[in-house]
Amino acid sequence: MLKLIRRHTNCVKPALKEKNKKDRMKFCLTMLDEATTTTARPKFKTMHNVVHIDEKWFNMTKKNKTYYLLDGEEESTRPIHGSCIGKVMFLTAVARPRWDSEGNVTFSGKIGIWPFVKEVPAQRKSENRPRGTIETKSIKVDRKVMREFFIEKVLPAIQVVWPESDAAQTIYIQQDNAKPHILPDDMEFLEAVAKSGLDISIIQQPANSPDLNVLDLGFFNSLQSLTDCLSPKTLQDLINGVLEEFEGYEVYKLNRIFLTLQTCMIEILNHAGANGYKLPHVDKERLERLGKLPQRLSCPQQVYANALYNLELMERVR
Repeated sequence: MLKLIRRHTNCVKPALKEKNKKDRMKFCLTMLDEATTTTARPKFKTMHNVVHIDEKWFNMTKKNKTYYLLDGEEESTRPIHGSCIGKVMFLTAVARPRWDSEGNVTFSGKIGIWPFVKEVPAQRKSENRPRGTIETKSIKVDRKVMREFFIEKVLPAIQVVWPESDAAQTIYIQQDNAKPHILPDDMEFLEAVAKSGLDISIIQQPANSPDLNVLDLGFFNSLQSLTDCLSPKTLQDLINGVLEEFEGYEVYKLNRIFLTLQTCMIEILNHAGANGYKLPHVDKERLERLGKLPQRLSCPQQVYANALYNLELMERVR
């Protein structure tokens, strides 16, 4: 009541080495529009040609969930089979949404979401199902599986949904440095890209930098909160629920996450590559209602100059 104590939520962040900080700064600087770097406020690129890709586990339920009960209402019981809560890993690909001059959505930015699962017949009978019943099982994700998903799912999805007006523009698929991910010079992937007729390149974001990917930055948490409202009984129910929430995800919200990414890049440049900054808020929803939400943010010239200076010092120390 005296406002001497305030509520604060603290989350863990990756530990960064000096190389990580330097790489983060370099990456953020590449996202600035070179034509504006000599102006008072350099602007970021619109990032319309960048596809963000990552994986995430979705669980059927949480070990502990909060419920609000009426007086006298009995507590619910949530039994599970075995000792583990069922979960499925999904590969997700999103880009920045687009609108025409009249405000109609021309590209939702939602390229696709695919579960890493396979359907196999049950080897033994049980009290829940007879032998031979088709079951959904998670598969182990390695580079071979990831290559298969990139070639057979991600590339065709980009071909189908990508705006024709930008088909000649280079499309960058941004991913992190996880071991299962394919390398930018993967020959099989490059051959598939050549056959697609599109100009696609893979770029890798700096290590230990989930704040430089819109999926980790906000999309996954938002999608997880939506799927937590479901009560799946099977893995297939969970998969259907995640797919449904992905399709219904608000386009405007996805666009705002891309602007949040740019605010994070400004803070990274302002903190010499460190991640101890407080996530900035620019009141995007209010600006959106007023029709004043910018397409891209600008970085103060002093922040840009300091970033170049700090980067030069890091190079000298090396």
